Amino acid sequence: MDTTTEIVLPGPGNRWWAWPLAALGLIVLAVIAVASLLPATIVAERYDERAEETRATPYAQVPASAESVNERVVFGDLPDDVERHEPGGDFFFVTVSAPKQSMLSWFAGRDEPAVEFLTFEDKYGVRTPTQRREINLQAMRTAEQEAQYLALTKAGYEAEISQGEVVVSDVLCMIVADDGSCDEMFPSDEWIDPADKILEADGAALESVEDLGAVLEQKQPGDTVVLLIDRPGEGEMTVTVELSDASDGSGRTIVGFRPFDTRVVTLPFEVDIETNRIGGPSAGLAFTLALIDELTAGELACGNEIAVTGTISLDGSVGPIGGLAQKVSAVHQHGVSVFLVPAGQSELDDPEATQRLDDSGRGEVEIIPVATLDEALGVLEELGCDPLVPIDS
Repeated sequence: MDTTTEIVLPGPGNRWWAWPLAALGLIVLAVIAVASLLPATIVAERYDERAEETRATPYAQVPASAESVNERVVFGDLPDDVERHEPGGDFFFVTVSAPKQSMLSWFAGRDEPAVEFLTFEDKYGVRTPTQRREINLQAMRTAEQEAQYLALTKAGYEAEISQGEVVVSDVLCMIVADDGSCDEMFPSDEWIDPADKILEADGAALESVEDLGAVLEQKQPGDTVVLLIDRPGEGEMTVTVELSDASDGSGRTIVGFRPFDTRVVTLPFEVDIETNRIGGPSAGLAFTLALIDELTAGELACGNEIAVTGTISLDGSVGPIGGLAQKVSAVHQHGVSVFLVPAGQSELDDPEATQRLDDSGRGEVEIIPVATLDEALGVLEELGCDPLVPIDS
């Protein structure tokens, strides 16, 4: 029996629809291509209540990555009495990014809970790119130093802290308006910028903020001080700054800036965390927990992957961070189900914002707030992980 199948081609009358479909497909591809090239500012905008005007939102804060801290911990030659433990689990720090958006990416992300569209001011503020880079790197260095000190002392080792150089974090506002904006900056705003390093004051070399304070003790508000500063991207320069009253009732005479915490930690052995120029201090708590896990017996992470975010201070307090919804999404995308976050996050007190966090993690990320390092260690125990046992216990 002949089983050969005869192929019958459609007649000309049945093929007419192929051309319109092909044309429609080409049109769709062309629209997508054009939308991917056009800037989002054509359609993306938001009403700015403070400025009382509608502004374009050309950028979007989006999830970036969740990466192991333990894999970035590097030890030098350890003394014979120091043992490095190989944890079975990992603590993860989480990052976000804020790339420029096209019309296509705006359309795709406009209803996503983990996408937040930003104005130019939202992303950059009033700082220059060099200032932002230097400030972020300084903040990350500070986070590393504090994490190393806390981790080693918590694990039972001796560590010392000494004062560091004078670096400007922010120039302060002298008169704050009712809406929270600044009506008038301190006079120093004209002469010093964030990320400036102050080398000398009236010819006296400065090794710490205390050295600057000693010079200012001899001054009165309205006096001037000659500062030698080193500005990133521009080099050294000399400026004369009018001094001001601290306005807090202390009677102090001040320049009018907030310094970075640049204190230097001296450790009994060499340890480092490879950050690869990742900026910002939000990985402080993650750094601390990972170092403790590397230096003590037991499994602080239960042999699992636990994501952590939050700044860390030398008193062990955990501070809030930005981009929490995006970080929850990054944690979810990496497949991690537990995320320790700062208890002071404003999103945790707002039902609508809390729902956004849940939506960003697709309901699969357990968000656990902690206010201190001790609370974080307690939460890990409650999850079934091993308790911290210092080496001198």
